[in-house]
Amino acid sequence: MELGSAVSAVRSKRVLIGDELRPAVIVIEDGKIHQIVSHSSRFSEDDGCEVLDVGDSVVMPGIVDCHVHVNEPGRTSWEGFWTATRAAAAGGVTTIVDMPLNSIPPTTTLSNFHEKLREATGQCFVDTAFWGGVIPSNQLELRPMIQAGVAGFKCFLIHSGVDEFPHVVDYDLHTAMKQLQGTGSVLLFHAEREVEKPTEETGDPSQYSTFLQSRPDIMETEAIRIVTELCLQYQVRCHIVHLSSAKPLELIQKARQAGAPLTVETTHHYLSLCAENIPAGATQFKCCPPIRGSINREQLWSALKSGQIDMVVSDHSPCTPDLKKLDSGDFTQAWGGISSLQFGLPLFWSSASKRGFQLSDVVRLLSRKTAQLCGLDSRKGSLAPGYDADLVVWDPEREFEIQEGSIHHKNKLTPYLGLSLHGVVCSTILRGRLVYRDGIFCPKPLGTHLLIPPKTNQAQL
Repeated sequence: MELGSAVSAVRSKRVLIGDELRPAVIVIEDGKIHQIVSHSSRFSEDDGCEVLDVGDSVVMPGIVDCHVHVNEPGRTSWEGFWTATRAAAAGGVTTIVDMPLNSIPPTTTLSNFHEKLREATGQCFVDTAFWGGVIPSNQLELRPMIQAGVAGFKCFLIHSGVDEFPHVVDYDLHTAMKQLQGTGSVLLFHAEREVEKPTEETGDPSQYSTFLQSRPDIMETEAIRIVTELCLQYQVRCHIVHLSSAKPLELIQKARQAGAPLTVETTHHYLSLCAENIPAGATQFKCCPPIRGSINREQLWSALKSGQIDMVVSDHSPCTPDLKKLDSGDFTQAWGGISSLQFGLPLFWSSASKRGFQLSDVVRLLSRKTAQLCGLDSRKGSLAPGYDADLVVWDPEREFEIQEGSIHHKNKLTPYLGLSLHGVVCSTILRGRLVYRDGIFCPKPLGTHLLIPPKTNQAQL
């Protein structure tokens, strides 16, 4: 079967249907799942019917990664739609949602959103949706961007790292919340806040502990306290991105019990890595908020298992190698961001499978809940008739090592280099088209822009 060709059916001895792996055939028509028939029932192959038989590889819904920094236009030396979406396809990710920064211009006006759509056209190997941004004084842009199809908005409660996307203060938050009331849209928060006047670093900047001490848990806790109060006051959907500290979990739980429409994500790096194992000068591990200790990491896993954390994303945030300051190994000066878009599925499974998580949990946390957050849950993230035929075909038991030559991100620097993981992605199918197989991509991009109709934003998690 040629790459890029339409697949009429996928046959496997292990199709994930609900909580069970079963032999089945997924029948595809017009890019949608038409029906799922049991292996034992008669499935007649019509003439010209392209059936992809994947043996005993697992077939399940494609991953929906709703936290990806593509950085195009403006910072295409960091990443871009072509390379990011190829990496996504190689990782079984069939939908990404692009963050409003670190592109130049950021997605903070309707005009800037249209510019980003133009840049992305003809470059995407997987389907792509878009977040808008909330910054000071752009409140009158929010509703027009909702009408134009953004999935929601992101804001920062602390310096974002780039000057063109300034952080918001209380006045901006109240103004934005008033604009979002009644729209069904969602506001995402980078939830860290300065709790005291920053002081000069006194520790060795090449030691990870020096950086970690500069971003204590209380910065997340105090920011999340503000988020919960706003969420309860305005009853606007709110979402905490990349939770790294387990300390604010009680605060989040209390707010939800009080009726706050609040959701929370964590990332693969907070679940896979820990502060104790980060070597001196290894600035490829730097991100904000920071990777914390191993006890905290296990608390995040427990929260994930109990449902206190709703979903897991990559927060793929690459840059050029020079910005990581590897020569000096200075954590205080290095860019904060980790590249992992291509490896989210095996990263999660390699750790989760040791902690009692099942494949159905993978679908819930990496596909279904992420699709719900951005209003795509009527067509993405589930294996059921009527949904887009977005499928990942993979071998969860197979082991591989992350090597530079197999990385499809534009910049290959990642803390996972040399790591052995379980879970090899064999093929990726996007709306019934074979876009990736065994290291090779379809010749041209087949992804589309996903513009979220305003009424779809009413979907609640």
